[in-house]
Amino acid sequence: MRLLILGTGKMANQHANRFAAIPGVHIVGGVDMNAERLKAFCELHKIERHFATVDEALAWGEFDAVTNVTPDAAHYSTSLACISAGKHVLCEKPLATSFAEASEMADAAEKAGLVAMVNLSYRNVAEIHAARELVLSGRIGEVKHIEASYLQSWLVSKTWGDWRTGPQWLWRLSKAHGSNGTLGDIGIHILDFASYGAATEIETITSRLKTFPKADGDRIGEYVLDANDSFVMTAGFSNGALGVIHATRWATGHHNDLRVRIYGDKGGIEVQHTLKETHLRVCLDQDAETAAWRDMEAAPVATNYERFVNAVRLKMPTEPSFRHAAGLQRILDLASALDETLPTPVHV
Repeated sequence: MRLLILGTGKMANQHANRFAAIPGVHIVGGVDMNAERLKAFCELHKIERHFATVDEALAWGEFDAVTNVTPDAAHYSTSLACISAGKHVLCEKPLATSFAEASEMADAAEKAGLVAMVNLSYRNVAEIHAARELVLSGRIGEVKHIEASYLQSWLVSKTWGDWRTGPQWLWRLSKAHGSNGTLGDIGIHILDFASYGAATEIETITSRLKTFPKADGDRIGEYVLDANDSFVMTAGFSNGALGVIHATRWATGHHNDLRVRIYGDKGGIEVQHTLKETHLRVCLDQDAETAAWRDMEAAPVATNYERFVNAVRLKMPTEPSFRHAAGLQRILDLASALDETLPTPVHV
């Protein structure tokens, strides 16, 4: 498979390394408007062809598929251009900045009969697949309650660099630079992590967002710091369960931690994933009487990169698809709209 990498920022290095490790995949070109960054990226990964725009790359056309690692706001136009040219696409999340755009992208890919997949990277976590299988097998009975969180601390820690001086962080805090804040950046991950692990879909929500003051005048240089930092959501699921989902960048002591807890009338499951380790814990069968929790091993799973390559080779759609990501975007859009229309909280 001949692959084009569209966008050569930080995350593109992960894509290049992962795809290069798959037998039979050849990275044949890179695209970026920043000529200096493009040159350095292509030299690092030994990529021969360089293009300033996606149109230049498509005019050449000697590739089968594209991995789209452009900024969020560019996903729509660039992915549609590639689909129109008959190229399979793996796109970074979120698929688009609105449900309308995401739906149009899903429609175009399905009409063209192309593999169109979104890199919801926590689908690479084996333990969330094992949790889903436990739910589907009936081991925990009927699911009643789901609790999920995504906790980051880069607004209070310099572990990943100082957000006050780094454009790669500042843009995530600014609506004008294409950010939908914590809700759009990591909210989409925890929505997918929770619903996939619990083998269900989100049907109803309530939501509140919060943006905290971070600098004088809520501005640093060209960046207006107006994107949300935290959100809290209640959710009703298609299996009848009720749940709460929340995320923040202010979680001191948590660099990048995802957790989902799934409770049924016969047992419970917990998956906790951090940068260092992942744990799957279960309370099943007679352990439910004593509230005893035990660690469980999870079998390895194929990565998103491997599944995308296999899907392209087989010419068969795979998940998480553009259509699935459009559904998640609908929830994100609704959460933002609900926050704007909710009445002032009642003081008690």
